[in-house]
Amino acid sequence: MLPAAAGYDRAITVFSPDGRLYQVEYAIETVRRGTLAIGVKSKDGVILAVEEKARKLQISNVTQKIFQVDDHIGVAAAGYIPDARTQVDHARFFAQSNRLIYDEPVDVEGVAKNMADMAQQFTQYAGVRPFGVALILAGVDKTGASLYLTDPSGTYIGYDAVAIGAGSDQVTEFLEKQYQLEISMDDAGALAMQSIYLVSEEKTGTRHVKMAVIDNETKMMRKVEDNDIERYASRAKDKTP
Repeated sequence: MLPAAAGYDRAITVFSPDGRLYQVEYAIETVRRGTLAIGVKSKDGVILAVEEKARKLQISNVTQKIFQVDDHIGVAAAGYIPDARTQVDHARFFAQSNRLIYDEPVDVEGVAKNMADMAQQFTQYAGVRPFGVALILAGVDKTGASLYLTDPSGTYIGYDAVAIGAGSDQVTEFLEKQYQLEISMDDAGALAMQSIYLVSEEKTGTRHVKMAVIDNETKMMRKVEDNDIERYASRAKDKTP
């Protein structure tokens, strides 16, 4: 005889007797197995950081897990990255449509809600599967710096600091203790480096780390250069007890 739960994970539209959608839970587990991604909001803007484990001959200056949606919005992903590209392309279309229709930059929360709505659609219909990726959406709009998390279930939630991927539970506990409101951008970068070192196999160096920032002044996303990442790493080591 098959276990009681068997069969309910074969179709995405079928709830189990205890009210669960197993395919969505499997997709969320895919996110937990991805490499770490972090978002930290500061008084000067918001920073995204990801761990990317490059192979020996891989070109490491190409970021695979951080994407730009609009001038003022960026995304960090954990999980199945090809799914992230699909969602980011959808978000870019939404952001550019907003500029064409309303002649103004799109709100960060509006993009987060739109991406979450798209993810939710893929939990509802037969013949598709949920997106196996969670996204940290960061940006600066007319309301200031914002940070949102979307997941395969279609949920979106605002945060001051958030982590997704492997070791995210441990990092979240660390951020809850260490994060402070009105943190500076330099301290936010150092906090992100501390978080990555906390769960990464590589406790030194910066080759496995990629970062991007959107600051309040320019409202423009930019890649953090290697020398700035090294500076954040030095501050992180100084702060480590």
